[in-house]
Amino acid sequence: MKALIVYAHPKEGSFCEAVRLAVEEELRRRGASCEVEDLYAQGFDPLLTAEEQAGAFNGVFPEDVRRAQARVAEADLLVLVHPLWWSSVPAILKGWIDRVLAYGFAYDFGDGMRGLLKGKRVALFTSTGASEEVLRQGGTLDALKVFLDEGVFGSCGMEVVLHRYLFGPCGASDEERRVMLETVRRDAQTLA
Repeated sequence: MKALIVYAHPKEGSFCEAVRLAVEEELRRRGASCEVEDLYAQGFDPLLTAEEQAGAFNGVFPEDVRRAQARVAEADLLVLVHPLWWSSVPAILKGWIDRVLAYGFAYDFGDGMRGLLKGKRVALFTSTGASEEVLRQGGTLDALKVFLDEGVFGSCGMEVVLHRYLFGPCGASDEERRVMLETVRRDAQTLA
């Protein structure tokens, strides 16, 4: 199995980085090959220009997008690791979605919207600053499910097999963070 981990957090040593490392380690331990797209480390440009958008409708993509699309195309499993900022994903990850999962590569409008990445699985690991109660009351978790699980990946024909929320790691004790990472490891084992 080939896994592509798309990682979106700017701070080295963050809890999100610990999650990414745990997922990668467990997948490799189970025999999967893993590639990591560390969006901040590679300086990924999230800006979708009008010229690029027009080109996508003609199957023309910039080199950085073609490389990322090739990695997605080769992967059986796409894993996103990111924080929840302002009830959404970081802008750099939204830009990656906009540019890489583009028309003609991830979906088209044949007979209605048609996902072109069928057979691929997706797992998401989302860390949050707020508690589960706060995010459920505000509707954030429902909105994120509609946006990512159903909207983005569903429209691309991909199956979201896991969306793990890690609530409040910044305010958690070392023991609470350790337990969260053990949950992440168990989740990753089920993905391989």
